[in-house]
Amino acid sequence: MTEAILFTDNLSRHYGGIAANSQVSITLRRGQLHAVLGPNGAGKTTLINLLSGDVAASHGSIRFGDQEISGFSAHRRSRIGIGRSYQKTNIFPSFTVFENTRLAAQSRQPRPFKIFSSALSYKEIVDTALSALERTGLSDRRDDVASTLSHGEQRQLEIAMVLATRPDVLLLDEPLAGMGSEESAQMVQLLKQLSPHHAILIVEHDMDAVFAIADVITVMVNGQVLEHGPPRQIRSSVAVQQAYLGHEDDP
Repeated sequence: MTEAILFTDNLSRHYGGIAANSQVSITLRRGQLHAVLGPNGAGKTTLINLLSGDVAASHGSIRFGDQEISGFSAHRRSRIGIGRSYQKTNIFPSFTVFENTRLAAQSRQPRPFKIFSSALSYKEIVDTALSALERTGLSDRRDDVASTLSHGEQRQLEIAMVLATRPDVLLLDEPLAGMGSEESAQMVQLLKQLSPHHAILIVEHDMDAVFAIADVITVMVNGQVLEHGPPRQIRSSVAVQQAYLGHEDDP
């Protein structure tokens, strides 16, 4: 059994009388890629926001290891090992590829009393940034300005920046969004390479990619978990077919 890292128990988020998430219980494990599927409005991004701390839960519990973190800010969750990417690419476009990852690595080792020292003089920060670029296949682009990268490469860079913070958990919101087939294939391969070392949760609309790489799939409808299990179980579920995938006999 792979190591369980992040747990939710009856996690809920209400906006007035609307339940964006209702009693969601999931477990993220190191070495396991966990995909969340569902139609628009199912509560998938809300779930990532709850896990990352961008949104506070109305009810329920979130645990990281044996630590209750429901009251932690997004910044504090990031520092303990929860990293996330967003639907919209979030990089520093005028900085080089290396500078983007260096800044991310530096955020984990702040040195407020050494403001006149060069960041490049700290070997651990530089090595962490370079390692993140190597893991995401961007080492050859390290000196290029980030805005010159293709869309797919910018998404890789965003993941490299997350990796530079040394997370145990990766929360990736639509990492394949807007990509062509070649870039999608590269991202799928990257996710496969990262999976053994992290607990990964992805929200993604590319069904072929999800069923190709996911170890576990949670299907959400109207803010609730409809079904949870391995891809084969999800693919054959009548309830999932009716709610999301569609019957073969449907017009």
